[in-house]
Amino acid sequence: MKGLKSAAAIWIKGGLFLLIAISSSVLLALELRTPKDCLLLALCVWAFCRAYYFAFYVIEHYVDPGYEFSGLISFCQYVLRKKPRN
Repeated sequence: MKGLKSAAAIWIKGGLFLLIAISSSVLLALELRTPKDCLLLALCVWAFCRAYYFAFYVIEHYVDPGYEFSGLISFCQYVLRKKPRN
């Protein structure tokens, strides 16, 4: 599969992701019993988003500029074979 090149298609894809996120979070919030449940779910989603950002953007731009990712499995392989720097 070729990479997505069209700016319009990329914006549409982003909008659809946002629509899915909003719709599913509203439906989940309606199912959850307490505000604590909603808060814990929101924290979980936020933490996974930050971990994903760290795994790719932070590592690529601040830790190892030569690293290019292709997915989470690629990142795990990178972590397992990378020797720590002193």
